Amino acid sequence: MKRLLLLAVLASLVLTSGSAATLPRWNWPTAPPHAIARAYLAPPTPYAAGHRGIDIRAPSASVLAPADGVVHFVGFVVDRPVLSIEHAGGLLSSYEPVTSPLVAGDPVARGQPIGELLPGHCAQPCLHFGVRLGGEYVSPLLLLGGVPRAVLLPTRGLVE
Repeated sequence: MKRLLLLAVLASLVLTSGSAATLPRWNWPTAPPHAIARAYLAPPTPYAAGHRGIDIRAPSASVLAPADGVVHFVGFVVDRPVLSIEHAGGLLSSYEPVTSPLVAGDPVARGQPIGELLPGHCAQPCLHFGVRLGGEYVSPLLLLGGVPRAVLLPTRGLVE
């Protein structure tokens, strides 16, 4: 009986979790090819080291809005220019190092140029692209179609 209850709980978690399944599909913020210079690395704790975004090699200096939204922030964070856009569904995207003529409150449309990439983030030109969902960093690849949906399976000892 306990085994059946555990399986039912696991099944409900699989069926109700996975916010990635409901996330929209975004465009890449750079022109192709889409080579990732450095992958997303979730930190083990909120204040630990990690890489809260992806670095995309950028053959072009133009940075594009991956989805419709409203400019949330344009300015400097520490020593580099950053632009962030608020999107529907509690999503916030950020881009650096990017200079932009836009100001907070400006609406942007999917595919619209939002700024120009500046050198200095990577050895080769690259864009740091970060995404937060409800204030928590997530891999941008979840929105770009680069991460398959995870499915939890019972461990071997649960099914005999």
